Amino acid sequence: MRQRSLIAITAALAAGSLTLTACGSRDEGSSGGSGDKTTVVLGVDAPLTGDLSALGLGIRNSADLAVKTANKSEYVKGIEFKLEPLDDQAQPSVGQANAQKYISNKDVLGVVGPLNSSVSQSMQKPFNDAGLTQVSPANTGTELTQGDGWKTGNSVRQFKTFFRTATTDEVQGAFAAEYLFQKAGIKKTYLISDQKTYGAGLAASFKANYTKLGGKIVGTDNINPDDRDFNAVVAKIKKTGAEALYYGGEYPAAAPLSQQLKDSGQNIPLMGGDGIYSAEFPKLNKKGEGDLATSVGKPVEQLDSAKEFIKNYKEAGYKDAYEAYGGLTYDATWALIEAVKLAVEGNDGKLPSDGRKAVLDAMAKVKFDGVTGTVSFDEFGDTTNKLMTAYKIKNDAWAPEFSGSPKLS
Repeated sequence: MRQRSLIAITAALAAGSLTLTACGSRDEGSSGGSGDKTTVVLGVDAPLTGDLSALGLGIRNSADLAVKTANKSEYVKGIEFKLEPLDDQAQPSVGQANAQKYISNKDVLGVVGPLNSSVSQSMQKPFNDAGLTQVSPANTGTELTQGDGWKTGNSVRQFKTFFRTATTDEVQGAFAAEYLFQKAGIKKTYLISDQKTYGAGLAASFKANYTKLGGKIVGTDNINPDDRDFNAVVAKIKKTGAEALYYGGEYPAAAPLSQQLKDSGQNIPLMGGDGIYSAEFPKLNKKGEGDLATSVGKPVEQLDSAKEFIKNYKEAGYKDAYEAYGGLTYDATWALIEAVKLAVEGNDGKLPSDGRKAVLDAMAKVKFDGVTGTVSFDEFGDTTNKLMTAYKIKNDAWAPEFSGSPKLS
């Protein structure tokens, strides 16, 4: 299946340069005999403005690249894909309103996103009730797919319409704990959460696995992710003898937290998850050298399977970087494209009258070699790819340190 994807990309390049428009009218980008095609709309929901927009714009652009690639190569005969991006501002209430907009548009057969697990929680049930497939490239909250019972080994799928190409906090927290304790040799860690769905879940998973390995949590705290003055909590950390700070949250707060930690004389690393793995983190933190992050999969720059994606993204001329979730977003979007293709091929070359149901039914059969590796989903809708990478700030940029999968069950 990867061959088909790469052929589609190659054909797209041969057909002409990709445009930069994220969305447009049904006729935009169409010429010749495309008027008899059926339009399939794919939504992409992400924070396109605000503090997390660097990640959100990378998500939008990568989905745009997948859609335009499929259209240029006529990857699904008789189908013209159209992308409809919406800005959720990283706010659950806005995400819920966006979900209703997608549901009300009958041409929408799938949605990519969102970035934030807390936003996804507001969208999952409406999408499920409408039978509208959702594929997130970034949501890592384990409970989103497996419910709260996953903590006691009683995982139950929550929503039949929810899938993701990013792995879970259960996996990420375990990987971070193993790396910090075994690879970095850090035995005493202070733990902070921003109390949001993503941050709290990641911090809890890290704590459980770190202490199981023999690490000591020397103190815990919660912060408001909208704050930028963390000197009070930094003073508390200083009294504990912590050798590292683990932060469950995202880069807008993590960067000043790290800098204020170093300004206080504590030369210890801040470590976080994929929420801090952004090029914006070292830009916002002048003393980030040595800080650590984990992110899903191997760096796309190291993957042979990602060479075409990187090349095509550059040639498309997007002004925003694809960031941490570019490859995962392309794969999430392509998973929906593959599902549409399966639905069309199973219906004599035409889109079934109930397109949403057909796409959802096809998702269980989707399997292809994508940008980030083999893309497929398990019984919970989770990705079958559990590979993680630890990164360190070196010379004001993230550099990969170690890739692997956690050994803890």
